[in-house]
Amino acid sequence: MSTMRNKVQLIGNVGNEPKITNLENGNKLARFSMATNEYYRNAQGEKVQSTQWHYVVAWDKKADIIEQYAHKGKEIAIEGKLISRSYTNEMGVKCYVTEIVASEILLLGSRNEDSSVNEIPVKPEAVDTQENGSVATSSKEETTTVQKGNTSKGSTRKNASKSNQKAA
Repeated sequence: MSTMRNKVQLIGNVGNEPKITNLENGNKLARFSMATNEYYRNAQGEKVQSTQWHYVVAWDKKADIIEQYAHKGKEIAIEGKLISRSYTNEMGVKCYVTEIVASEILLLGSRNEDSSVNEIPVKPEAVDTQENGSVATSSKEETTTVQKGNTSKGSTRKNASKSNQKAA
């Protein structure tokens, strides 16, 4: 249980085009907003949608995946940790920000979308095809799992959940 102290899992849609920054030290940073929706019925029996917005940060290989395949509106799953920070803006006002630093990214949605996961160019030596059909790419300290798209939207979420369970 000690590994679950600061852990966030979200499934939602990319809210804006990711902003990619290449840092001087060679690292790559991707920042984007993500919308998650919750549906419920109010006292009058009407279906109500509640949208929550989250700010996500992805580094290096994950930033590469976000840059290439996660465009505005794309359904994705993110796992990571919450961080809070503050800064002073140009007008001298102290601002507080809470962000999710992504440690795992799953691209969801149908195969017919423009950013199809099945077209990811990956070097053969860096690929580990898992028995559940997902593709894992690895570097020295990080592993990124990319879920292949499914034909039916309902099964995509189930397969993504199974992938998370097997990865754990």
